[in-house]
Amino acid sequence: MLREFASWRHRALGPVLAVAALAALASPAWSKNLGQPSPWEIDFQPAGSAMMEWIHSFHLFVTIISAAIMAFVLLLLMICILRFNEKANPEPSRSSHNTPLEIAWTVIPVIILVAIAIPSFRLLYDQLHLPPTDLTVKATGTAQWTWTYHYPDHGGLSFDSTMLQDNELKPGQPRLLAVDNEMVLPVNKTIRVQVTGEGIIHSFTVPAFGIKIDAIPGRLNETWFKATREGMFYGQCSELCGRNHAYMPIAVRIVSEEKFKAWVEEAKKKYAGTPDHPSVVAAFAAE
Repeated sequence: MLREFASWRHRALGPVLAVAALAALASPAWSKNLGQPSPWEIDFQPAGSAMMEWIHSFHLFVTIISAAIMAFVLLLLMICILRFNEKANPEPSRSSHNTPLEIAWTVIPVIILVAIAIPSFRLLYDQLHLPPTDLTVKATGTAQWTWTYHYPDHGGLSFDSTMLQDNELKPGQPRLLAVDNEMVLPVNKTIRVQVTGEGIIHSFTVPAFGIKIDAIPGRLNETWFKATREGMFYGQCSELCGRNHAYMPIAVRIVSEEKFKAWVEEAKKKYAGTPDHPSVVAAFAAE
């Protein structure tokens, strides 16, 4: 009997332990790639801004509440199955209601919803409320499935950003995410991103920063973020915008303020006298 029980326990716990190990390996703490998807990753990308860290925390908070509710309901189902089946309870109760229980199952869900709503509204407010900004960038999604970036605070600097083909990739550059001209921005600065579209509706999304906003022709939307670490951060158009929807990546390089100033000076020389929306070689040398 003991041998059979041990064999059953091994068979039952094996899949559970395998799933737990897979979840641990796939968590952001084990992610090798900052600012981009990782193989077998099942959670959010590692946060690149304080806002995304808050989104992580709120997501974990709601997940714990959901798991607790699921466990409680499962426990109630098991009690009903074991205690109130026909064999264990041949003479069923004639009770029609229970006032304390009815009050409890009305008040407790309200308390849970309020506990979720308060941080949720605060998070939504901070995402939509634009704080004093240090720098503005305008991102325009075009009908040619490229992004055009304008820096109005730096002499109207403007350039196109197009996905690199497989034969153009350099070692370490991710397929379908690397671009010819990256958006370069300084670390620890509040960035206002103005977003619009030309001819087609797009969506400007960078998961590590916790930003996602539609790029609609004839309308100027805006969002903001404050990157807390240097590195490359990737996103994509998350709107079904046409045949090249899957080939419209967003690449943001976050650098120190000194390197950003040097990039701006070099970029002004590169783009001097060029027409609007130029597709030129990036003016920033990777670290």
